[in-house]
Amino acid sequence: MDSFANAIHQLQSGALQRPEFFAQLDRVLASAPESGARLLELLSQEHARKPLPSEVYTQVQQRIGGLIAARQRLGGDDTFVQTQPGAHAAEQDPPAAAGPAREAPNDAEPERMKGVGETLNGRFVLEECIGFGGMGTVYKALDLRKLEASDRKPYIAIKVLNVQFRGHPKSLIALQREARKAQALAHPNIVSVYDFDRDGPMVYLTMEYLQGKPLSQVLRAPGFSGMPYADVLPIVTGMGSALAYAHGRGFVHCDFKPGNVILTDAGIVKVIDFGIARVFQKTEEDVDVTVFDPGSLGALTPAYASPEMLEQREPDPRDDIYALACITYELLTGHHPFNRLSSAQARGAGMKPQRPASLGRAQWQALRCGLALEREARTPTVMRFLDEFSAGSVKSRYGVAAAAGAGMLALGALGVAAWLTLGREARPPAATAASPAAAPAVPAVQPEAPARPPPTPAALAAALAGIPCSALAAATRGDTVEVQGFVSKATGPAGIKDALAALPGVAAVSLSVRQIDPASCPVISALAPHWTASRQSGGALRLAGAQAGAAAVLAEGDSLMVDITSPNAESFVTVDAYLADGKVIHLLPNALALDNKAPPNHAETIGKPGDWIVGKSAGTELVVVLLTTPKPLFPTLRRESEPRADYLAELAANLEQVRAHGGAGRIGVEFLPITIKSQGR
Repeated sequence: MDSFANAIHQLQSGALQRPEFFAQLDRVLASAPESGARLLELLSQEHARKPLPSEVYTQVQQRIGGLIAARQRLGGDDTFVQTQPGAHAAEQDPPAAAGPAREAPNDAEPERMKGVGETLNGRFVLEECIGFGGMGTVYKALDLRKLEASDRKPYIAIKVLNVQFRGHPKSLIALQREARKAQALAHPNIVSVYDFDRDGPMVYLTMEYLQGKPLSQVLRAPGFSGMPYADVLPIVTGMGSALAYAHGRGFVHCDFKPGNVILTDAGIVKVIDFGIARVFQKTEEDVDVTVFDPGSLGALTPAYASPEMLEQREPDPRDDIYALACITYELLTGHHPFNRLSSAQARGAGMKPQRPASLGRAQWQALRCGLALEREARTPTVMRFLDEFSAGSVKSRYGVAAAAGAGMLALGALGVAAWLTLGREARPPAATAASPAAAPAVPAVQPEAPARPPPTPAALAAALAGIPCSALAAATRGDTVEVQGFVSKATGPAGIKDALAALPGVAAVSLSVRQIDPASCPVISALAPHWTASRQSGGALRLAGAQAGAAAVLAEGDSLMVDITSPNAESFVTVDAYLADGKVIHLLPNALALDNKAPPNHAETIGKPGDWIVGKSAGTELVVVLLTTPKPLFPTLRRESEPRADYLAELAANLEQVRAHGGAGRIGVEFLPITIKSQGR
């Protein structure tokens, strides 16, 4: 690596002329033990320190690309682009073969390529080269517009088409299709794509900048010999969740490999580069399929490509399942199931993968089916692969856990071991968060004046609305005012009594309220108007049987389950867990339970034993169930975890739109505070 940097330094200092530099560079690359990505990273660093001429920078990139292509033939996991559609990898020459340097003719103007330190369209400053693949080079870039707006995250990633790929007559179409497809795949485990543009001859794609490392770096680390099953499962589940989501929308990745999976510093699994994803569910609306098929580029990675992909058969979800199974095997053992041979070679040699020593019989059966070298014998769906690989421990009607980190997804008091299911299994009484029961009535307030006509509903509502951090609804029964709902411990029942006692005509007050921790006040306050309105309007969406004053007391290890009965209208169910650390976890809908539509008068138990496992308490937790009709709250799936304040702002705006469109009867809200008991208490 020092010789590579030294060659660049000598060129920059004038000690080497270009012909000598390229000759030395070719010798260095021929024996360099480092990955192509690492060489590109060093090139980017040296260029940032002292810029190279653009044509030199481009030629060095091309030579490293040639190194990547050559290594790929020997089993590396870098994507290559076949220059002749349908040609096999072994028949191709590298894009820039290593060998004696050949200078461009003096009268030939090299194509202008921007590099590190330069700016695209006067807005994006290329600061660092962070990746290189068959389609393009990826840079970390500073977005000057975001910087000007004092955005806390001014960095993005920019994918620029490689020179050799731009020569393909349909390359511009390819990147535009990638941008559009990726924008449609809004999922927490898929990188967010922003836009598609060009600056002169340079065509590029802007996307989310991820701080982390590719899974390939983990697998290729010196001494890596595999991970325990418990550590592998969340990573595999995150990858599978992304693929299942894409498959559900008609897309196959077609180049799924460790280099296209990022493990972020925050512990999130992100799948990148849907550049050659192809529509396998072709409909009359898919007019682009007849205009351009990314498969015609021949871009694939043999070590992870199914035999059917190598044979150029129509794409199928099972192609991605083969790649997912290969990566899963590597995570468990530290080596490829077929010694990095292509699937066609493995099939021709009659190879059989060996069972990892640490894997149970059921998990091995699932993995072996995913590795099947015949499509018909391979696991048909990612959901089934994940379910079977987990040995049924997270089986559910909608799928399995979509844990996106390197370990169990922690929810503070709620540790999600699996995603929401709508099961009907009986629940152990000690582990059940049942439909709330009314709390004992607080002794009535004795009036000091003769009885008067009861206060009007408007007067009661006005009095209760003035109580901070509360969601309250009142009604009169004779000369007694009955109040139900939620109130902060700081106010308590006494504060409610004081507010109502001042009203003329209040003879007695009966309270059925639940006191909540002040930490939950932002949530209660944001949703209180809708909670109250749903109880005051006769046709409101209500969770049947749900009453204020619920006392959900669970112990560590218990399962959280909630009974609901939908109203006499088709509605959409949203379930969120608000944590003591200020985050919100979206339990329904989620990546593997996208369908949250409930039919009219439909009774269900949300969750069953083993789905929502209660962990150690990190403070007060609050689960909120929302019903909306005739449409869901959000048009696309949100990421599984986000800051509470950001979510509440968008949630309030969307609820207001629903209310403005259809009235209070279109929204139902129920709060479920959770109290956690430690084991042994």
